[in-house]
This record gives sequence, C-alpha cells and structure tokens, in this order.
Amino acid sequence: MSTPYAQQPPPSPVPTPPGHAPHPPYTAPPGGGYSSPIPVTRAHLGHALASEWTKIRSVRSTVWTLGIMFMLVVGIGLLTAVGLDSEGDGYIDMPLLAGGLFGLMLGQICVITLGVLVITSEYGTGMIRTTLTACPRRGRVLAAKALVFFLLAFVTTTLACTLTAMIQSSMLGGRTVSPEDPVGEAVRDSIRNGELIATSDEWLDATVGAGLYVALLGLLSLAVGAMLRHSAGAITTMMGAVLLPPILSAFMIGESLEGVRDALLDYSPLNGLATLYGVPMSDEVNASGWPLLGVLAVITAVAVGAAAALINTRDV
Repeated sequence: MSTPYAQQPPPSPVPTPPGHAPHPPYTAPPGGGYSSPIPVTRAHLGHALASEWTKIRSVRSTVWTLGIMFMLVVGIGLLTAVGLDSEGDGYIDMPLLAGGLFGLMLGQICVITLGVLVITSEYGTGMIRTTLTACPRRGRVLAAKALVFFLLAFVTTTLACTLTAMIQSSMLGGRTVSPEDPVGEAVRDSIRNGELIATSDEWLDATVGAGLYVALLGLLSLAVGAMLRHSAGAITTMMGAVLLPPILSAFMIGESLEGVRDALLDYSPLNGLATLYGVPMSDEVNASGWPLLGVLAVITAVAVGAAAALINTRDV
C-alpha cells in the first residue's frame, strides 16, 4: 500500500530567466550544514576605504563645508590682492603670497567642522552600530575614516591655496622696489633685481605646507570627535584650541607671565599657519613653519592613537 507522500509528483525545476546561466543544484557540504552559493571574500582595508569614500561623498555636509572653505580662501585672497594692488608702490611689509593667509584662517574652521562630523554624525544617528557590525575591526574603521578624510581635505585645501597664490602672484608680482623704498624685514629675501617675487620656498609653504597644516588640523578634529563622540563638544574643543591661545596671550601682561605668553603664541595653531606664509605672530621674523607643522603632526598622531585605543574599549 502506498503512502500519500509517495503519490505526490516530483517538484518541477525552477525556470531559468532568459539570458542567465542555470543555477547549479544545491549539494550539502561534507558533514551536513549549510553552504552559501554566494562567493565569500575576506574583508580588508580596501573595502573599508570604499565604504568611507561612499559615505563622505554622498552627504551634504561634505559639499557645504568644503565648498564654503574654497570660497572663503579664494574669495578673501582675491579681495586682499585687490586691496593691496590699489595701494600701489608703498611700504611692503609682508611676502608676496602672504595675502592668502587671511582667507585660510577662516577656511580652516570648515575643515575642522567636517573632520568632527565625519565620525560624530554616525554616533548621533546611530549609524555607527551598522558600521561596526559590517566591519567589527574598529581600528580598521577609524583608519579608513582618517585616511579618506585626510586625503580629501589635503587635496581640496591645497587646491584652494594654490589658486589663491596664483591670484596673489599675478596681481602683485613684479612690483618695483627701489633701494630707497621702505621694506619690511620679512620680505628682504623676496626681492630680486629690484622686483618683489615669490621664491620657490614661499610657493611650497603657501600651497603644500598650508594645505598639509589645515588637513592635519582636520584629522586632529576627527580624533577628538572619536574620543568625545559629540559634535558640539568636539567642535567647541577644537575652536578653543585654535582661537584661544592668541587671545589669552594678549591678556597676559607682566614679566612673570612672559614665558607662558610666548609659549602660547609661538605654539598656537594660528601662528604655525602664519609662519608658513612668512608673517609669524612671534618675534622670529625668519622662522620656518615646518617645525611647527611637525609638532602638529606629532600631536595629531598621539590623538589618533588615543582615539583608536578608546574606540576598541568602549561600547558604541
């Protein structure tokens, strides 16, 4: 006597869509269990970089912050060049490309803000849980965010600084300087054959050096954001670190506070940026900005290391 199950007809095969190869029949793996027919690849840093690049280029905050930074740097640099050009031949007290500093002093705030938002926005929306579920290796996530943001900030800032330097050079370059004209000590090395020019070192400092300095400030902001996990708190912290030292030093009057005042001014982020343009806030007229850039790089590396240690020990 046959059972009802034996009387059932065999299942018909699943039709294959036109233009597609038929699916291979499922075979159980040795020892039983389930084996996915989808090929599984081992995740690596490249996948994390692709994910972070997709995130940072698809959100509006990136376009707004970097766009405003570009307009501030180039726009204020152009206005500065127009103002200096209208003065004609007069007292020259700063290098040819120094006018680009004023726009970058404001533009760096946009890069700092974006650096914080790259990571704190995910904590604010809860997206960080999805990110760390997809990539449980948290150090890899932080490294991908830091690398993608740093390269983007460096390229865009250097581009803006280069365009501003070209504007300054085309509008103010070649100004005739006679031996009788009053010239500031900061520009004595920039006079060739009676004309004010920008040396190769000045071009390097005002473009690559300035872009690298601001990108490091943005990377430091990202690390602070990873440690604080709060957008407003991290942005306020970075604004204080950038703006407070020169302001505090201005109120430190008296010989007893001279050492503290000089240290605050010499090692402030604004002075490091101004030194790259040849107009330092301290008394060292011929100082180079690259040692201060090295100090910032060391501080940023320590902050990123601390952020990596914290992100691996805390819950999301």
